[in-house]
Formats: sequence, structure tokens, C-alpha cells
Amino acid sequence: MARQRADARDNRAQLVRAARDVFAEAGTDAPLDRIAKRAGIGNATMYRHFPRRRDLLAAVYAEEVEHLRAEGEALLAHEDPGAALFTWLGSFLDHVRDKRDLALSITDDPGEREELFRSWHAVMTATATALAARTNLAEDVEPLDLLVLTTGIALSGADGPRTERLLRVITRGSAG
Repeated sequence: MARQRADARDNRAQLVRAARDVFAEAGTDAPLDRIAKRAGIGNATMYRHFPRRRDLLAAVYAEEVEHLRAEGEALLAHEDPGAALFTWLGSFLDHVRDKRDLALSITDDPGEREELFRSWHAVMTATATALAARTNLAEDVEPLDLLVLTTGIALSGADGPRTERLLRVITRGSAG
């Protein structure tokens, strides 16, 4: 694949940032023209980078997953492995709760969605695994179990204090 010119990389990054903000403000059906305008980039340039809405949605979601991965990587240096895992699971919970509509809007095709999400889920599972490996996770608990339980909390509609309590139950209950 040819190297992308610096201005093209910058335009793409500006579009993704603008899309993230516009989608957060107005939902994933927000007019794409609004995103191009927010980015200060013409519509033609936007469509060269993202021919379909789905492409832009996927780029925004991929960036969110990358932020979550990077946070997990930074937390690997935390002196308290249990606190690091708890912090990251809290961020994962926020991600699931806050980015669910974005994720579901990427495509209507279940097969295509599964293909897209396979790599993103692998990143999240690998991050949870790396963080959990530093703790005394019970033998019968897998990092994926923590992600599934945390997803359940995120989708439950629980308020902030209850969410934190439930996360503590998970992390305490998973320690060996």
C-alpha cells in the first residue's frame, strides 16, 4: 500500500475527530456535510477518504478502540495491578455504554458487523488479558469473563455508584 501524504493523513485525522464530535452531539445519522464543515474540509475530500458513511463510522469506532487499548497499555505500568484492571474495566464499561449506538450503526449486515468487530474484540480481550495477567485472577475466571460481565453492567442502565459497586464485585470475586 502506498504511503499516504502528510496532508491526506491530516485531513483523514481531522475528519475522524470532527465525526466523533458530531456523532456524539447529533447521533450517527448526523449529516456528513456537517462533519466536513466541522473539519474544515470539502465534501469531495471527505468522500475520497470515506466513500460510505459506514467507513467513517468504522474509523471513529476504531479510534475509540485504539484509545482503550492505549489506556490499557499505559496501565500496565501501574504499581497496583488490581487497581489498574479495575480502572481499565471502568473505561471499558464507559466505552460499551457510550459507544454502543455508534457500534451498532456501522452496518446493518450482521456478517459484515461480525467481521469488523472480530479484530476490535480481539484488541479488547488482549488488553484485558495483559492487565489480568498481573493480578491474582482466580484459575476458573478468564479475562473474557470479566469483559462479558462488565458489558452486562454497561447495558444494565445502572447509575454511577451502582456501576462502581458492581465492578468492585467483579474484581473482588475474580481474585483467587
